[in-house]
Amino acid sequence: MPHDGCKFIFVTGGVVSSLGKGITAASIALLLRQRGYRITLQKLDPYLNIDPGTMSPYQHGEVYVTDDGTEADLDLGHYERFAGVSCNRNSNYTAGKIYSAVLAREREGGYLGKTVQVIPHITDEIKKAVLSQAKENIDIAITEVGGTAGDIEGLPFLEALREFSQDLGRENVLYIHLTLIPYLSASRELKTKPSQQSASILRNIGIIPDILICRTERSLQNEHFRKLSMFCNVPRNAVIEEKDVKNSIYEVPVELAEQKLDELILKKLELPLNNLDLDSWKSMISRAVNPSGPLVRIGVIGKYMGLRDAYKSIFEALTHGGIANDVALEVKGIESEDLEGGKTDALEGLDGILVPGGFGYRGIEGKLEAVQFARERNVPFLGICLGLQCAVIETARHLVGLSDANSSEFNPECSHPVIHIMEEQKGITEKGGTMRLGLYPCDLLDGSAARSAYGNSRISERHRHRYEFNNEYREMLAEAGIVYSGLSPDGQLVEIVERPDHRWFLACQFHPEFTSTPLKPNPLFKAFVKAARKNASE
Repeated sequence: MPHDGCKFIFVTGGVVSSLGKGITAASIALLLRQRGYRITLQKLDPYLNIDPGTMSPYQHGEVYVTDDGTEADLDLGHYERFAGVSCNRNSNYTAGKIYSAVLAREREGGYLGKTVQVIPHITDEIKKAVLSQAKENIDIAITEVGGTAGDIEGLPFLEALREFSQDLGRENVLYIHLTLIPYLSASRELKTKPSQQSASILRNIGIIPDILICRTERSLQNEHFRKLSMFCNVPRNAVIEEKDVKNSIYEVPVELAEQKLDELILKKLELPLNNLDLDSWKSMISRAVNPSGPLVRIGVIGKYMGLRDAYKSIFEALTHGGIANDVALEVKGIESEDLEGGKTDALEGLDGILVPGGFGYRGIEGKLEAVQFARERNVPFLGICLGLQCAVIETARHLVGLSDANSSEFNPECSHPVIHIMEEQKGITEKGGTMRLGLYPCDLLDGSAARSAYGNSRISERHRHRYEFNNEYREMLAEAGIVYSGLSPDGQLVEIVERPDHRWFLACQFHPEFTSTPLKPNPLFKAFVKAARKNASE
C-alpha cells in the first residue's frame, strides 16, 4: 500500500457526539502547518447518504460546498478556516459513498467469483478513500471519523483505521481519541469512567489511542490525569485537556499548543520539531476578543435560528468581518416567520441586516419584510443566494408594482416569475448533487460596491442553487434602481445586484461565507460590517 512517505493521523470521538472533533482536527492541522508541514484534512461520515446535500438542517446543520462543487459536512468549513487548506471531493466520504462504489464495482463484475463482504471489500474501499489524500506534496494527512466509538455503523471505519497501522507501519500512523469528561453537579465531581469505557471499546477493536484529548468544562486534576492514563493505557504526557474556551473557538489551537500537543504528535510520528509561528493567529485572536471599535448589531434573518449550525459559515464569516473592522459584533438570529405581517419590531436598532440562503417557501414573506425594512430604513443589507432572490422579488413587488411577483420555486403559477429555474436545471429530477455547485467566475462593474470590496474586476465564488434571476425583468427592475454589478463572463447570469441610492445594499447569488477565514475575511463580509459600523456611528 504505497503512501509516498505521508504520515496519517486519525481522530475518533467517544462518549457523546458533537464534541468538536472537527475543530480539534482543524486546530491540530493549523499547528502542524505553522511548523512548516504540508497538511490535508478529511472527514469520514458513517451515515448512508451519499452526501449531506439532501439532508435537513435539523439533521445535519449547514451543507458546506468546496471549490470543485462537492456538497460536504460542515467540518470541512472548520478545516479551511483554521488550517487554510483547500478541500475537495476527496475530503469527505460517507458510508453511502463507500458502499455505492463497492456495489457498483460488483455489478460491473469487479469481484467475479468472490463473496463481497464488509471485510475486506468495504474496509479496503475506506482505506482507498483515506489514501486518496496522500499526494506527493502532502506530509501529514489528518482523517476525522464521524460519530462515536461504539456506533454500529462506524465499525467498518474503525476496522479500516486499525488495519492502517499494519499496512503502513506503526511509526506512520497516529491515533487520537477525543472524549468527554462530564461534570456531575449533584456530586460536584468530574467523572473519567465514560472515557475509560470509550477507550476500552477502541481497544476491543484493536486500536490503542496514542493521545487522549479530554473535553471538559472544568480543569482536570492530577488524580483525573492519573486515572485516564492508567485505565485508557495512554502515557501521562499524552492525556491532553481541552477545556471550553472563554471567548472564541479560534483560541483552541493556542490552548493545545500550550500543552505541547503538536510537539507530542511530531515526536510520535518521528518528524522534526520545526519552529512554531502563531504570531498572526494570536494577533487575530487579540482583535477578536478585545476590539477597540464600537458595538455593531447585525440581524441574520432565517428559518432555522434555533439551530446555529444551519448557518455556521455565515456566523463565522460575520465574525471575520468584525475582526477586520475591529468592532464588537453582536449577531442576532431572527426567525423569518416572526416578521410576517409587518411585525418588524425585532429589526429595530440593527446596524445591518443579512438574509442568508435557503430553500422552500416557509419564512419567505418574513424575509421579504426584512428586505423592505432594510431598503426603506437605509440599513446596510447583505443578501446571499436566496437573499438575492428575495431582494429582487421585494423590488418587483413594491417598486415596480408587480404585486404577485415571486420565484417559480415558491409559486410555479405566478404571472411574474422574476426568479425562475436555470435552463440547465430543467428536466433534472434527481435531487442529490445536481444543483449549480462549486466555483464560478463573475465579472464586476466598475464603480460598484462589489468592485470596491473585492478590488478586482473578476472574482470566483462558490455556488449552490437551482434558481436564478429572470432576464426578462432586467430592464424593468433596473428602472426601479437595481444595478447589476456582477455578471457571469458571458453576461447571461446575474450574480450580484446593488442599490446605489442606498447606504450599502448588495445581494449575491453565490455563497461568499464559504471562502472567508479569520486571517483573510471574505471582502463582502468585510465591506458589509464596515458599512454597519458606519451606520452604528451615525
